[in-house]
Amino acid sequence: MKFVVNGRPVEVKANENTPLLYVLRNDLGLVGSRFGCGSGQCGACFVLVDGRAMASCDLPVSFVAGKSVTTVEGLNGKVQEALIAEQAAQCGYCMSGIIISATALLARNSSPSEKEVREALDKNLCRCGSHNRVVRAVMRASREQA
Repeated sequence: MKFVVNGRPVEVKANENTPLLYVLRNDLGLVGSRFGCGSGQCGACFVLVDGRAMASCDLPVSFVAGKSVTTVEGLNGKVQEALIAEQAAQCGYCMSGIIISATALLARNSSPSEKEVREALDKNLCRCGSHNRVVRAVMRASREQA
């Protein structure tokens, strides 16, 4: 199976039904995306597929054949810098998925409202309860990229 990961063409030998998350972590060594729920409901495993945030834990690797996948390791760091500046991360388990969702939002809307940020992050669960700081960080990243 051939696809692009973080701008680099890759070819993996995996069963077509293997979850993309397993291929990323186990075959390609990209461990930034996390296994959370295994059913695409928590956001910890989000990656960008052709620019769209998607759960990789229940997405068969065959879905990304010929497509471009971006993991948290392939991002430029602007959202991450804002999260650090706002002290938004606690345990950090959910942060890679949140960063992916925020990046997808800012790519399609460079100046989102607070409501739009909250809606974009709705599928990302954070048990630490740092959502308000995360929202502030995404708003900050929006202002700083302008």
